[in-house]
Amino acid sequence: MRASLLQFGVNEGESVQSRRRRAAALVREQAGADLVVLPELWTTGAFAHEDFAREAEPLHGPTLEAMAAAARDAGVWLHAGSVPERAAGDFAGDDGPLYNTSLVLSPDGDLAAVYRKIHRFGFDRGEAVLMSAGDALVTVPLPHTTLGVATCYDLRFPELFRGLVDVGAETLVVPAGWPERRRAHWTLLARARAVENQAYVLACGTAGTHAGVPQAGHSIVVDPWGEVLAEAGPGEEVLTVDFDPAVVAKTREQFPALKDRVLGLDRPHR
Repeated sequence: MRASLLQFGVNEGESVQSRRRRAAALVREQAGADLVVLPELWTTGAFAHEDFAREAEPLHGPTLEAMAAAARDAGVWLHAGSVPERAAGDFAGDDGPLYNTSLVLSPDGDLAAVYRKIHRFGFDRGEAVLMSAGDALVTVPLPHTTLGVATCYDLRFPELFRGLVDVGAETLVVPAGWPERRRAHWTLLARARAVENQAYVLACGTAGTHAGVPQAGHSIVVDPWGEVLAEAGPGEEVLTVDFDPAVVAKTREQFPALKDRVLGLDRPHR
């Protein structure tokens, strides 16, 4: 498989409409790839908290429309990163909750999966108080692998990834808006999630500065043994890598550590 991670730069002062046009153009340039990935909250910036509500859109909104057309034109599976989604309210005219929502599109432009971020970052501020939490694990079967979908801060919670593996994930895709000051954690955690789950990790970060917060960039692709197959620099970049999905099954057969699991398998608690 060939994957292209679009380490998109969220430029200060740029309109959401301009960002959509740039992202769609980048996706169309990846014709020939099997899978294309955009980062987290690239329409607003992951730390532009004041823009979340203002720029939120319904699930079937302009970003989905633009990305579906781009995926269809390029003939690629597209993980279109995430957007601030305004869900429908309980009553007509009411605003529903906000979610940090990832969209996965097929090469025909059809919406194949939706993932609402489970672990929200910020502790008692920012995303943690402005966004609602998702509650569902999401996998996406592709012709040669099954994707497990997570977002940014989720990377710190290994139980989510183990849950994805338990329902068939072989390639773990993590769009993010990870800050530069914690870049060492980004690389370490991506490799750890790959090793402990004997899976590929495709982690797509952003470039630039979001609301005054410098971004780490350094998108990374890690194989099931924890080896880094490719890593981007700090700036805007397209990171393209070829990988063999069959390595996941081979690794799990040659070194069957997952079969030796004891905890977390409905054991009694005393």
